[in-house]
Amino acid sequence: MSRTDVLGVGFDDVTMAEAVDRALELIEARECRYVVTPNPEIVMLAKEDAALKSALAGAALVLPDGVGIVKGAAILGRPMKEKVPGIDFACGVMARLAEKGGSVYLFGAKPGVAEKAAQTLVEKYPGLAVAGTSDGYFTDDAPIIEKIRAAKPDMLLVCLGAPKQELWMAKEEGKLPVGLMCGLGGSLDVFAGTVKRAPESWQRLGLEWLYRLLKEPRRIGRMMKLPVFVAEAAGARLRGK
Repeated sequence: MSRTDVLGVGFDDVTMAEAVDRALELIEARECRYVVTPNPEIVMLAKEDAALKSALAGAALVLPDGVGIVKGAAILGRPMKEKVPGIDFACGVMARLAEKGGSVYLFGAKPGVAEKAAQTLVEKYPGLAVAGTSDGYFTDDAPIIEKIRAAKPDMLLVCLGAPKQELWMAKEEGKLPVGLMCGLGGSLDVFAGTVKRAPESWQRLGLEWLYRLLKEPRRIGRMMKLPVFVAEAAGARLRGK
């Protein structure tokens, strides 16, 4: 299936339900493929980082994480079905895994966060097994890889932030006894309760980014990539690209 090009990154034009169904198929195949969830910031980063751009292109699923990507695609004249936030996608997959006693491994965040996230997830999704946890503070990933190999999870959540998580998954693709890897940035902090998500009303209006900025003003430098992204999309449309 051809992808929708948004400033050099190809996105799968899928609904949330279609993305979750595809993820379950990939898990069933157990080929250790990976899913990426780029937002405008990551798209802009990929313009300067060839390795990241390649890692994004190599993913089995490239999901439009947030309203910015969908709006950018619309500006370019390539409308997409809907935004597919990575954290909601992962929750949808874990809910389905829980129905059949599937497992997830949590990798990333500060020490102790993955363990707290594990407690929340097993309470939220009875039947889901957390096969293991590892924090994202390491200099050598060999011991972590050994733990993952021993755990053999259905899904591995890789929450190391961009571009580290995308490059790590591209490096390990096809090498681990894992159904599917999914790059999810700061999601473990949300699952653990150390970071609050925007209220649903803000999410529906596509203002989750603004809520996060109000809560964490230090993110202003990162958030400034959003207007640059919109301006680049408009420029590309005018140039007929």
